[in-house]
Amino acid sequence: MCTENRKIVLVGTGLVGMSFAYALLNQHACDELVLIDINKQRAEGEAMDLNHGLAFSNTNMKIYAGTYEDCADADIVAICAGVAQKPGESRLDLLQRNTAVFKSIVEPVAASGFSGVFLIATNPVDIMSYITFKLSGFSKGHIVGTGTTLDTARLRYLIGDYFHVDPRNVHAYVMGEHGDSEFVPWSQAFVATKPVMELCQENHGENYEAGMIRISEEVKTAAYRIIEAKKATYYGIGMAMMRVSRAILGNENSVLTVSALLDGEYDCPNVYAGVPSIVSRQGVSRIITLSLSPEEQKQFRDSCAKLESVVSSLKI
Repeated sequence: MCTENRKIVLVGTGLVGMSFAYALLNQHACDELVLIDINKQRAEGEAMDLNHGLAFSNTNMKIYAGTYEDCADADIVAICAGVAQKPGESRLDLLQRNTAVFKSIVEPVAASGFSGVFLIATNPVDIMSYITFKLSGFSKGHIVGTGTTLDTARLRYLIGDYFHVDPRNVHAYVMGEHGDSEFVPWSQAFVATKPVMELCQENHGENYEAGMIRISEEVKTAAYRIIEAKKATYYGIGMAMMRVSRAILGNENSVLTVSALLDGEYDCPNVYAGVPSIVSRQGVSRIITLSLSPEEQKQFRDSCAKLESVVSSLKI
């Protein structure tokens, strides 16, 4: 990997990809950004549009449309490409088509000599991260999915709003599948160093459990409500991708709930899921194993079992 010039290649210039690119530009998160899309003209147009905003930013980022050969010296290859679900199409059929799409992306990226970190945002992100791992032959830590990073951000915002506390002082996580089986391990949720459940009992009496259930449901259904209102979600996940990228490029060793490959942690082998992980220049350098309650442990295992059943049905 190149260590002097922070370089990101983005594959897929749709709404999510370009929200990520726009966040990178505004926060000067990298020095070089390459856009790749099956529609080369679109990638060129997006690069032009971003470049025209450079005069208003505090960066001299190099932005251009490129090819897979440009991945050779990249630090991160971020994948947002994928196909949409057709009317009447099963989720498994959609996954099989997206597997073919990823095969057409991952193989030429690997062939370029790329040795950095794959950052996956295409949904279902846990499954697509596993597919990238199998197709690339890379070590498990070098495949990082956005996982439940955005869900965790939503959770911290809602807890902060509930207690009138800055979300940056809330330490809580959403774990498991980025989807319907995700859950909040409330035993591991804190405001500063105060357990959230204790704070609830002190401030809200018998209503504390209802409040936490409501927050959990709001987090889980947020994407559905946004899609109903505006047809798609992209700003939040674009910002989440930027945050993960900064952790990688800056070798931060930050704890983020990315999608990482479990290898026995939480008694769940060989599946990608959202877990608190240390993210650095090497991608996921370590998974942090939280002390879940027996009920939370079961929720996590059930979520991972759901993902594993889908993976076992795929032809990779």
